[in-house]
Amino acid sequence: MSTQSLEPKYTEAQYSEVDQYQPATRTGRISNYVDQRVGGTGLVREFGRKVFPDHWTFMFGEVALYSFLITVVSGAFLTFWFDPSMASTQYDGSYAPMQGVEMSMAYATALELSFDVRGGLFMRQLHHWGALMFVMAMAVHMLRVFFTGAFRKPRELNWVVGCALLVAGLGAGFTGYSLPDEVLSGNGLRIIDGMLKAIPMVGTYISFFLFGGEFPGDEVIPRLYSLHIFVIPAVILILIAVHLFMVVVHKHTQYPGPGRTERNVVGYPIGPVYAAKAGGFLFVVFGVLALLAGLFQINALWNYGPYDPSPVQAGTQPDWYIGWFDGVLRLMPGYIGDIPLEFVLPTPWGGNSVALPVLIPMIPITVLLLGLFVWPFLEAWITGDKKEHHVLDRPRNAPGRTAFGMAMMVWYFVMWGAASSDLMATHFSLSLNDVIIWLRVLFFLGPILAFIITKRICLALQRKDREIVLHGNEAGVIEMLPHGEFREKHNRVNDYELFTLVAYESPEVTPARPNAKGKVSLLEKSRAGLNRVFFEDRVAPVSREEYLEALSHDHHESSAALPAAASAQLESSKH
Repeated sequence: MSTQSLEPKYTEAQYSEVDQYQPATRTGRISNYVDQRVGGTGLVREFGRKVFPDHWTFMFGEVALYSFLITVVSGAFLTFWFDPSMASTQYDGSYAPMQGVEMSMAYATALELSFDVRGGLFMRQLHHWGALMFVMAMAVHMLRVFFTGAFRKPRELNWVVGCALLVAGLGAGFTGYSLPDEVLSGNGLRIIDGMLKAIPMVGTYISFFLFGGEFPGDEVIPRLYSLHIFVIPAVILILIAVHLFMVVVHKHTQYPGPGRTERNVVGYPIGPVYAAKAGGFLFVVFGVLALLAGLFQINALWNYGPYDPSPVQAGTQPDWYIGWFDGVLRLMPGYIGDIPLEFVLPTPWGGNSVALPVLIPMIPITVLLLGLFVWPFLEAWITGDKKEHHVLDRPRNAPGRTAFGMAMMVWYFVMWGAASSDLMATHFSLSLNDVIIWLRVLFFLGPILAFIITKRICLALQRKDREIVLHGNEAGVIEMLPHGEFREKHNRVNDYELFTLVAYESPEVTPARPNAKGKVSLLEKSRAGLNRVFFEDRVAPVSREEYLEALSHDHHESSAALPAAASAQLESSKH
């Protein structure tokens, strides 16, 4: 049995030399002092060597992160003056039309921030624009992840974390939107109150718990304030930390290209290249948000007045990410023919009202949100794909997934657009009933048409890619060969583009498989049916043999043209 002597990597003198090292600059001495006491060099060195690919679509996640940071900082500024109390007071601030009007302390301090605090209106609008940008960037980032397949193994749980972040962002936006206690936000809370009370048996109790009594109660603003500045931001920060940790652990995804495989990452290290670019991009995001906050007015709450349950304003619009909750309620009819959709459910205590016009619209909302969370596992079950994926798909090369995603986007946008049905009618001089009827038709037919059209487009783009690989790009030049034939000239693609066009998987349909007992279960038949929808229409990538044959065909045409040219020249010399 052989043994190997273990020699120390460093001598005791070398360790002592390290301990005695003193940097020349003040910053270096401070860094060295901290490092000797917290030992962060190893962590920084390991994290700083982490390689990230460089592509513009990866910036949406950074926009979301930076927007959240700006929203937190501006929100901290607002907390110094905002009083989340529903106690009544008379306004005596600078805004003359409201002087002497009775209102809550929440609305009064919101007006004070807008008119009496130096920079208050700018910070209010920066906070609002930052919140909108945060949710928008998260949504676009998740669309990029979905359509490129970045959620596949081993990133399914990170996708779930991202979905939870999106829901938390919606919650943060709604709770903040409701804090000023003016007519606009009060009407939004009234809608939420109606949706809660529509829940059979327990809805009334949930509403009483949230509002501290019958709507609007005396407690809802302080409770929403606690959720908005403590609970939800803490949840978001934890989810962001978990999300970034998983990104580092799993390594970053990358788009297909030469030299990029499932086992490497081609890009730049965090330090110093990526860190410098990311730091500069933070100031770009801040500059854009500051420009929006300074030049574009949003949520002019002084135009609405303090909340009163009796008036309802026409033409009011919620923030875009909450609009689909309102829109799906507008699409739901109260009657089908002469049959009312609201009835009383008999109970031992006298009966409980069941409001189906409010309960049924909750179904598509639940389906969309729940579908986001389960999609990675659902797709893996449909396709039977259990491999790790670190190279992204081009959306056209996954036509089933892309078509389904577009169908769900159309479904969402129909519900979102229905929240503006009254504005569509007034601005375009249309009948409100006709607008609602057409939106109802689109609610059911829109996703189906979007799925069919998108899949056809993806397959057509794949066929076009095959044509480009086999024949090259059209040069726009018509050549006349010596023997009189006219032919359009084509330019062969370079190696980089060629790799992108052919390096993808095109799975075939997987038939239903019997279980251990030799029977095909109903669940397996369902999986096989969905698999057929995904992969029945497929365009296989160009194989090596097909490409070599196309190259040989080019060479054959070129060599055939030369003798023809020579013979033509010979004939002309004879004459």
